[in-house]
Amino acid sequence: MTFIQGFVTAVPTANRDVYRDHAAQALPLFKEFGARRMVEAWGDDVPDGTVTDFRGAVQAKDGETVVFSWIEYADQAAYDAALQAMMDDPRMEDMAEMPFDGSRMIFAGFDPLVDEGPGGTTGYVDGFLIPVAPDQKDAFFDLARRAAPVFLEHGATRVVEAWGDDLPDGKVTDFNRATKVTDGEKVVFAWIEWPSKEVRDAGQAKVMADARMQDPGTVPFDGKRMIFGGFLPILDQ
Repeated sequence: MTFIQGFVTAVPTANRDVYRDHAAQALPLFKEFGARRMVEAWGDDVPDGTVTDFRGAVQAKDGETVVFSWIEYADQAAYDAALQAMMDDPRMEDMAEMPFDGSRMIFAGFDPLVDEGPGGTTGYVDGFLIPVAPDQKDAFFDLARRAAPVFLEHGATRVVEAWGDDLPDGKVTDFNRATKVTDGEKVVFAWIEWPSKEVRDAGQAKVMADARMQDPGTVPFDGKRMIFGGFLPILDQ
């Protein structure tokens, strides 16, 4: 089972190419430290929410775009070793000058309890942050396991739902503040991979019309605080 390090970042829109180059420069080091895959996805369809949303999660300013990204490791031990290596390796100092405000980047470790589909070339990503109470964890992942085949049937190539395991507090914002967690809730970091935006748009419409999705029963989380958006991958290796 893989382990996920998830990120959400606000990047000046004018710095898109610089940001992509910065991530590409860091990629060989992350691979050396044990990363199996690194994805950086640029905000494309990121709606405003009534309670919270991706822009609020990272306090995005005018002229900034939200980036949803993740790094996949073989397991939690590999993730822990990579974090230690990053702290110890002097080459990481070369990454210190970032083309965005690092104080508003949020990051955490997540255990993917649902990981369905073969994957493949990813042309579009739907990203989600979801606050879930610990006593609703099993119900949430039962629902996720029932929903995943529906998305895959309608064109998605992979569905991942990952439970928050290592959720550090940030100085400015973090995953907990992003989703306004209460009473010990944990954050789920989730995404759906699609071959293209066109397949995603058609697939989402089919999913919403699918009878299997019409009556999910009691939803085991506060949907008003679920954050979601669509993203275009700018780096996937």
